[in-house]
Amino acid sequence: MMYPAGPGSGDSPEGFPEQPRRQSQIGNRTAQTLGTETGDAFFTCRKNVLLAKSSSSQVEGDFAMAPRGPDQEECEGLLQQWREEGSSQVLSTVSDGPLVDKGLAESSLALLMDNPGEQDAAPEDKWSSRQLSDLRAAENLEEPFPEVLGEEELLPEVEGPMWAAVPVQTGPQYTDCAVLPMGALATEQWDEDPAMVAWSIAPERVPQEEAAVWPFEGLGQLQPPPVEIPYHEILWREWEDFSTQPDVQGLEAGDGPQFQFTLMSYNILAQDLMQQSSELYLHCHPDILNWNYRFANLMQEFQHWDPDILCLQEVQEDHYWEQLEPSLRMMGFTCFYKRRTGCKTDGCAVCYKPTRFRLLCASPVEYFRPGLELLNRDNVGLVLLLQPLVPEGLGQVSVAPLCVANTHVLYNPRRGDVKLAQMAILLAEVDKVARLSDGSHCPIVLCGDLNSVPDSPLYNFIRDGELQYHGMPAWKVSGQEDFSHQLYQRKLQAPLWPSSLGITDCCQYVTSCHPTSSERRKYSRDFLLRFRFCSIACQRPVGLVLLEGVTDTKPERPAGWAESVIEEDTSESEPDVPRTVGTIQHCLHLTSVYTHFLPQHGRPEVTTMPLGLGTTVDYIFFSAESCESGNRTDRRLYQDGTLKLLGRLSLLSEEILWAANGLPNPFCSSDHLCLLASFGMEVTAP
Repeated sequence: MMYPAGPGSGDSPEGFPEQPRRQSQIGNRTAQTLGTETGDAFFTCRKNVLLAKSSSSQVEGDFAMAPRGPDQEECEGLLQQWREEGSSQVLSTVSDGPLVDKGLAESSLALLMDNPGEQDAAPEDKWSSRQLSDLRAAENLEEPFPEVLGEEELLPEVEGPMWAAVPVQTGPQYTDCAVLPMGALATEQWDEDPAMVAWSIAPERVPQEEAAVWPFEGLGQLQPPPVEIPYHEILWREWEDFSTQPDVQGLEAGDGPQFQFTLMSYNILAQDLMQQSSELYLHCHPDILNWNYRFANLMQEFQHWDPDILCLQEVQEDHYWEQLEPSLRMMGFTCFYKRRTGCKTDGCAVCYKPTRFRLLCASPVEYFRPGLELLNRDNVGLVLLLQPLVPEGLGQVSVAPLCVANTHVLYNPRRGDVKLAQMAILLAEVDKVARLSDGSHCPIVLCGDLNSVPDSPLYNFIRDGELQYHGMPAWKVSGQEDFSHQLYQRKLQAPLWPSSLGITDCCQYVTSCHPTSSERRKYSRDFLLRFRFCSIACQRPVGLVLLEGVTDTKPERPAGWAESVIEEDTSESEPDVPRTVGTIQHCLHLTSVYTHFLPQHGRPEVTTMPLGLGTTVDYIFFSAESCESGNRTDRRLYQDGTLKLLGRLSLLSEEILWAANGLPNPFCSSDHLCLLASFGMEVTAP
C-alpha cells in the first residue's frame, strides 16, 4: 500500500499541508536525537515486542503497514490481548521509563483503531503531554532493549529494514502513516498541531560528510550509480564502426589488405595541476580525487580499450617514472616522455606496442624560445615516426611509415598568437619527420589538447591548411571565451613570428625549403695554380722578414700571365625565407576524427567540463582530403587517403555528463574524456 510522503520526505503530494516550522525543528534535532544506533535499536525492538505478543498473523500486517480503516472489533481485541498477556512483564525490567513503553505501544495500537472521521474529534486525546515527555525520555535509556527482551522474543524481522516511530499530521483526508528518515525523529515538544505515532520503514541514514558539494545552480545533482557497474556502461559510450561504410568514391574501407591499429588520446589530469586549481573540483568527493584511486581507474581504462598507440597529456613526471611507465611497460608498451620546460612538473607521453610498430625516430618539441616574447611558454610536444610491422602471413608487402604527433598547447584564452606560433613549430616538426624522399608525406596522426573549440580559427587552420590572421583579436583564435566587450584587445600583426625562428609561413623549417650545400669547397690543382702569379701574390706582405735569397726578390710573372685572375662568383646569398602578408599555411591535409556533433541527441560533443560547462578541446587529426559537404551530421566529411578511419569511440553530450555528476566522477578519473579511433593503412606490394 502506498503512503503519502510526510513533511520531512521532501516530496509532498498535491494537497498535503506544508509545515515549515516543524520541518525546521525536526532537521535541527537530526544529529542529537534518536537517529543514533541506540535509538534505532529502541524502535526496532519495540516493533518486535508488539508483534511477539500478538497471536494473529494479521497483527504483524497491521503494525507493519498500518492499513486504512481496520476492523474495529479486531483492533479492540488485539489491544486487550496485548494488555492481558504480558505488557507488564516485558516493560517491568526497563528502568526509568515504564510509562514511555506503555504509552508508545498504546499510541501505536490506538492509531489502528482510529477511523478517519474520529481523528478530528479529539486529537488531544490521541497524544497527551505525558506521552510526549515519555517519548523524549526514551532517548536517554542506557540499557539496550535486546538485553531486556531476550533472544527468544526477537523475531527475524530485526534483520530486515529499520522501523521508526513517525509523527503524522492528522487530517480527515490523510489517515495513513508517513515515511521519514530516522535522523528526523522529533523529540521536541510540539505546541502546534497534534500528531500520532505509527510504524513505517525508515531509509538508511547517509553521513553528512559524504554528501558531495554541487556548486552549479539551476541543475540538480544525481547520485552516482553502483560502483560495480563498468564506467563505460554508465556513460553510454558506443563504438561507431565505419569499416563497412563506403567513402565518397563508393569504395568500402575494408577493401584490400590493411594494417589496422587503434590510437587513444587522453588528458589524464596531472595531480599537481588539480591541486593548484582545486576550485574546479568542488563537486567531486575527495576520495575520487586521490591519485591512487585515479591511477587504478586510468589503468583499468587503458586495459579495457587496449590501444596500440597511447598519447597522453598532463602526465606528471614522478607519477610517470614511478607508476605509469612501469605499468604500461608490463602491458606491452614502449613509452617516450617529454616534460614541460622550466619548473613545470607535467608533460606529454607517447606509448606504442613494439609488437605492432618499430621506432624510426623520436623528436621532442619545445616551444620555448629565449628572447622571444611570443614563445616564452613552457608547453611541449612529441613526434614519433613508427614503422608498422606487417604479419608474416601477408607475404612480401610493405606499409608506409606512420607519423604520430602529440601536444598540449597553451591554455590562456587571451593569447591566441602564442597558440598559433606553438602550432606552427609542431607542424614544421611533423613536416620534417613525415616528409618522404619524393617530397610527399607519410600518413600522419596529430592529437592532443589544443585548448581550442571546434570551428575556431586555430581549428580551421589545422583542418583547412590556411589562416588569414592579420588584424584578428588574439582571444578569437581559440574561441574559448568572448572578450569582445573589453576596450583593449591584443590583435595579431604580420609577420606573426620573426624570421630568426627559422620557420616559414608555410610551417616548414627553412632548411627544408633550401637544401644545405657543403661548407667546404673542393678546387682542382689547375684552378689553384692560376693564383700563383696574380697581382696580390706578387706584392710583398707587410711585416715580412727580409731573408736574402728568399724574401728579397720579387717573383717574375711569366709572359702572357694575366696580372689578375677573374674569380668565380662562389658566394652564396642567405636563403630567402618566403613570407606572406598576414597568412599562414601548411600542406599536411589533416581532418578531424570527430564531427563534434551528436545527431541522435541534437547536441554538440563534449570532451571536458570546466566549471560545469561542456566543451571540446581534445582532438585526433589524421591524413585525409577534406570534402565539401553542407550536411553537418554527415559522419564522413573527407576522402580517404592512405590512412582510413575504421571506427571511433563516441563522445558524450553535456547533459549526459551532468547526469554522471560531471568530470571527474567515480568512473572517469580525469576532467577530460578519452578519444579513441581505429585506422587502416594500405598494404602495398614491393
